[in-house]
Amino acid sequence: MSYQCPLCHHALTAREGGLECENNHQFDRAKEGYVNLMPVQHKRSKEPGDNVDMMQARRRFLASDQYHNLREAVTELCIKYTENTPRQILDIGCGEGYYTAYVAEKLAALSSCTTCYGLDISKVAIRYAAKRYTSQHMQFCVASSQRLPFADHSLDAVVRIYAPCEASELARVLTAAGVIITVTPAARHLYQLKELIYDNVHLHDEAAETIDGFELVEEAKLNYDMTLTGEQADDLLQMTPLAWKAQAELRTQLQAATQLMFEADFMLRVYKRVTS
Repeated sequence: MSYQCPLCHHALTAREGGLECENNHQFDRAKEGYVNLMPVQHKRSKEPGDNVDMMQARRRFLASDQYHNLREAVTELCIKYTENTPRQILDIGCGEGYYTAYVAEKLAALSSCTTCYGLDISKVAIRYAAKRYTSQHMQFCVASSQRLPFADHSLDAVVRIYAPCEASELARVLTAAGVIITVTPAARHLYQLKELIYDNVHLHDEAAETIDGFELVEEAKLNYDMTLTGEQADDLLQMTPLAWKAQAELRTQLQAATQLMFEADFMLRVYKRVTS
C-alpha cells in the first residue's frame, strides 16, 4: 500500500471499510471498491471532472476499441520500462479505467506483485472504473493530479494520457529509475472532425513538453485511420473539448451518418529522471 493521507501526508493503512493515517484521518472505501482521497477543501467545484453524460459517451466509444492501438502501445512502453521493478504504476486521469485495466492485465501476467493505480478527479468516472474492474492488481481513487496521494518514491511509472500534473509531484512519487509515459495529440489528430467545426483547422503542436528534472528518452508517433459509425462519431465528439465548440446541428449530422473516417494521431513519449 503506497497511498498517503492528502491532509497530513502520513502513510495510509488499511482499516475495516477504508483507510486511515496515524493522525486519525479516515477515508471510507465505497461499495464499488474505490477510495475518495479528495478532501472538500481541495475541490474547485462541487463535482469536478467529467459529468455522467461525458463519461457515458467516453465509455461507449472506448468500448468500440477504436483506441486499442494506443492502449497497446502504452502497455508495451510500461512493460519495457518497468522490467526488473515491482511494477507499481499510476494512470493519472484514468477515467473509466480503459487503459488502466489493460495495463494491469498484461503486467500482472509478467509479475504477480503488479499494482496499477487509477486516479481521476471525477467521482463518476472512478465509480464506473471500480465497479467494472475488480482485479486485485488494480486500485482506484478519486484525487487531484496536483496533489498525488502516494508515498515518496513509491511508483515505477506514471502514465499521463492528456493529463496534467506538477513536475515536482512526479519527481516526488517516482523511484530513482521511474519513468513518465505521456500521450498527447499529434498534428493531425481528429483533423476531419475539426474540419466539420472550424473554418480554418490548425494542426496540433508536436513539440515535446519540458518536465523539470526529467529528460526525454523515447518518442514515437502513432497514426491510423478510424472508420466510425455515426453514433461512435457523436460519442467521440462528446468526450473531447471539441464538443464545446460544436453546434447542435453537427451532432444531428454525425448521428445520421452511416460511416465516417477520422484520423487518430498521437505522440507517445517517455521521460526519465535527470541524473547528475
